[in-house]
Amino acid sequence: MTTILATDHLCRKFGDSWAVDDLNIGVETGEVFGLLGPNGAGKSTTIKMLTTLLTPSAGTATIAGYDIKRQPAMVRRIVGYVPQVLSADGNMTGYENLLIFAKLYDVPRRELKQRLTEALEFMGLGEAAHRIVRNYSGGMIRRLEIAQSMLHRPKVLFLDEPTVGLDPVARKAVWGHIEQLRSEFGMTILLTTHYMEEADILCNRIAIMHQGRVMACDTPTTLKSSVEGAEKSEHVNLDDVFAYYTGDKFVENGSSSYRDIARTRRTARRLG
Repeated sequence: MTTILATDHLCRKFGDSWAVDDLNIGVETGEVFGLLGPNGAGKSTTIKMLTTLLTPSAGTATIAGYDIKRQPAMVRRIVGYVPQVLSADGNMTGYENLLIFAKLYDVPRRELKQRLTEALEFMGLGEAAHRIVRNYSGGMIRRLEIAQSMLHRPKVLFLDEPTVGLDPVARKAVWGHIEQLRSEFGMTILLTTHYMEEADILCNRIAIMHQGRVMACDTPTTLKSSVEGAEKSEHVNLDDVFAYYTGDKFVENGSSSYRDIARTRRTARRLG
């Protein structure tokens, strides 16, 4: 496999705090790569830098050979991004939401109708295409947002807490569509999540971040076996791995602000 995304001593500073501190990771083409960590670990900040929404304070990264600092326009053409906050307009239909994104992504006019139809059908929204989005369920909204992000056929798709606020049934439906994107389109996916089961099921490899640094990076199976005492227990899971590498102390100086937390909770309420 080839490396499609690589960070090179990537850093981001807010005031006197390093939200991301000397990040060096590589993501292989076609894999699902997870970023885990407590609030304030630097996960969302990392994604915002990789999608060119934030400028690194130091270091850089490349995606499909394009440098995020020197070639941001090219990077934006080959990535898709589903943020934590809602990106769909509740006063428009699903089809109208996709139409706006298609124009933003410069989808060729001759391919427009076909791509919109295919994206809606792929995400299981064909019958709901002309319904107002505020009447969608939480799972349908998330699937619409993923459909929006894949219209331009990105090489790398970034999903920041893709199932936050969803019930277990809707969450598993989204998992299925994420796996389909990888298997049918060979799409590389980088996601953040606080659901350990989600990471265990979806991710080929996982990087665990804490206070802006990567504490461990490997497959879920290898990470579980790395926990002290794992050889004596058959019940080690990613919750144990998470606690092992991040500790059990509450971190006060993370980069998550009151506004960030409020946005996440509003998203969860609207999707729930």
